[in-house]
Amino acid sequence: MTEVVLFHHSQGLTSGVAAFADELRAVGHTVHTPDLFDGRTFASLEEGQGYVERIGFGELTERGVRAADHLPQDVVYAGFSLGVLPAQKLAQTRAGARGALLFHACIPVSEFGPAWPARVPVQVHAKEADPFFAEDIGAARAFVSDCADAELFLYPGDQHLFADGSLPSHDPDAAGLLTRRTIEFLGSREVLGGA
Repeated sequence: MTEVVLFHHSQGLTSGVAAFADELRAVGHTVHTPDLFDGRTFASLEEGQGYVERIGFGELTERGVRAADHLPQDVVYAGFSLGVLPAQKLAQTRAGARGALLFHACIPVSEFGPAWPARVPVQVHAKEADPFFAEDIGAARAFVSDCADAELFLYPGDQHLFADGSLPSHDPDAAGLLTRRTIEFLGSREVLGGA
């Protein structure tokens, strides 16, 4: 099966992120969940964002990159919202990536290099009216337009962290569909064939 590195969002490594990782493990995947906040979790998105602003987005991204140093290179990188920063950077710049799963966010490819690597499939998942994703939708659409192996899935509604079952923003129906699509992606020929 596939090995996955899953990065948490700005509220930390919540029980909902851990439960999502466990769903992937239950079907046979190996999932690593680095804790970029050293055990801290936050009750609200605003509190978590305040903590991230104090650390700095660059430092947080580099914490994610360092967390992957001891892991194999032929993995799928995944991230929830803020976790998309290290996930996308690693998938784009670390040789051997098998794919990327970008949940609730998408960064312009130009942020980490001139182009997305060939034969590294990527999926972007978000709510169509999520105000946090509004600034990312252009990057996501450009991704799909420019990269043959990119897919964008938009779900009805406006919740941001809808796939985290421990948060009030959780949407069970959309989260269930996202999980099914994720499992299909991890078992796809493009991912299993490697990059």
